[in-house]
Amino acid sequence: MSPENAGARSLREIELEVLEEGREWTRQRLEQKLQQEANRHGGVFPPQPSKSSPSAKATDGSTNRGGRRANRGVVRPKRRR
Repeated sequence: MSPENAGARSLREIELEVLEEGREWTRQRLEQKLQQEANRHGGVFPPQPSKSSPSAKATDGSTNRGGRRANRGVVRPKRRR
């Protein structure tokens, strides 16, 4: 192997390096955007409910589930008559 080829990298190695750089750039950009949005909402994300709003428990949505819906998709044997 000549000294020129000793430092040569494959196209795959270059591709992986550039993809990793792109992921890091995207992560940093996402972090910036999320921080800007959090700052717009008072610095806490998700925003804390105000004192006048209903409690988080009441607006959860999971409290409105009926008992029968929780078993949706469960196959039960048919009753014999």
